[in-house]
Amino acid sequence: MLHDQYTAFTKENLDQYLKELGKVFRRLNGTSTPAEIVLIGGASIIENYQFRDATADVDALIHASSAMKEAVTSVGRTFGLPDRWLNSDFTRTSSYSPKLNEIAVYYRTFSNILTVRTVTAEYLAAMKLRSDRTYKHDSSDILGILFEQEKIRKPLSKDKIQKAFIFLYGDLDQMPQTSKSFLDSIFLTANYEARYHEQEEIEKNSKEELEDFEHSYPNALNEKNVNEILASLKKK
Repeated sequence: MLHDQYTAFTKENLDQYLKELGKVFRRLNGTSTPAEIVLIGGASIIENYQFRDATADVDALIHASSAMKEAVTSVGRTFGLPDRWLNSDFTRTSSYSPKLNEIAVYYRTFSNILTVRTVTAEYLAAMKLRSDRTYKHDSSDILGILFEQEKIRKPLSKDKIQKAFIFLYGDLDQMPQTSKSFLDSIFLTANYEARYHEQEEIEKNSKEELEDFEHSYPNALNEKNVNEILASLKKK
């Protein structure tokens, strides 16, 4: 579960891959039918914020003809990327909402055919709260977003994040209790940046604990039990 093939996608190389994707898609598809991609999660973070250098995957909503699948494969082969380096698998997770298409903001257009949009600010924070993965970057990402939004003088309030959550998922009952507690706690801090670095260390340690557990108990971890197992490990 934790040992997926790792590729470091940065803002610079992801833009390069998307530029090539636009060219290949245009060649395969022609110019009559444009395509649109909405970047989600870590990909959205590296395109819009500076606190994270890279992401291990590129999750997206893909609105395009069937030629896009071939284009993604072609670009992957050109740059030596993992199979399905760009995919929409996240639509099967709890953080997905069809309303993401409504709130995504324009990022860039490549080859006059491929429009790329991203999810930012309170909606990105809401998605991270819905995921509630204590062994990944979800909590530190929220703190990083809060820190950078404050730095550009567009701070996010707790109320604004909650309203974004309700818009995407219907009501606050869909937010895990641990996420509710975390959301309450972060607005008591006076220094988002310091809390961000503390949370990064917590997540790093959590991942190492789970990797050790997985080594001892292969195939025992899954998305449904990982938080429960991690909580048990921390009690020891």
